[in-house]
Amino acid sequence: MMIPKFLKFAVAALALCLTAGCEDRLKDLGRPPSMTAIEGSREAQAMSTLPMPRDISARRATDGASLWAAGQQSLLGDRRAQQAGDILTVVIEINDKAEFSASSQRGRSGSENMNIGTYLGFEEKAPLTALTLNPGISTNSSSAAAGDGTTRRNEKLTLRIAATVVGALPNGVLQIQGSQEVRVNFELRELIVSGFVRPQDISRQNEIPYDKIASARISYGGRGLVSDVQQPRIGQQLTDIILPF
Repeated sequence: MMIPKFLKFAVAALALCLTAGCEDRLKDLGRPPSMTAIEGSREAQAMSTLPMPRDISARRATDGASLWAAGQQSLLGDRRAQQAGDILTVVIEINDKAEFSASSQRGRSGSENMNIGTYLGFEEKAPLTALTLNPGISTNSSSAAAGDGTTRRNEKLTLRIAATVVGALPNGVLQIQGSQEVRVNFELRELIVSGFVRPQDISRQNEIPYDKIASARISYGGRGLVSDVQQPRIGQQLTDIILPF
């Protein structure tokens, strides 16, 4: 039984796609990208060393019974995030601009000239047309170098995301982690943030700016049909790595 050539080509292409890691693309073929589980994506787990809090003590019914109670639910209570399980808002407003310019120029010139009037009486024994000792050595050199370089970078990002306190250090610093996913048609937008904050840097509105987060890790991107076509194909990426030109 003869196998058609196009069937052989299809089987070879499928095998190549499986070995190249196209399982996820085949699984989501014709469907919108699947959202990540609440436990967190691989990126969020890599950016944080502590898991999401599980054992959170329940609030008692009598905690808000008095107007002058010291708890967060009281009339004058501090509603800022203070312990594991609390939620705060991270305000990301990045408007950075950097520009570097460097210019250098260098020049050098030199010359040497040495005359030999007589040398061991050779000029008396040989005809002047056969032996010439003047000048004896003459050198001349010059060099020049010039360089000019400019680097310019401009970034602007405005986002807001709710993060959860996942732990606290012995000195009271809180570790936060938050993730957000929004899917529109066949495109999924992902936002991940993590880091360490001081409780006194949290505002009365229970907000923290990004520049007050130590070891901040902010990831903003997406996946789906639009993001997929913006990336070069696997074969092109391999040739870019292998080819030296």
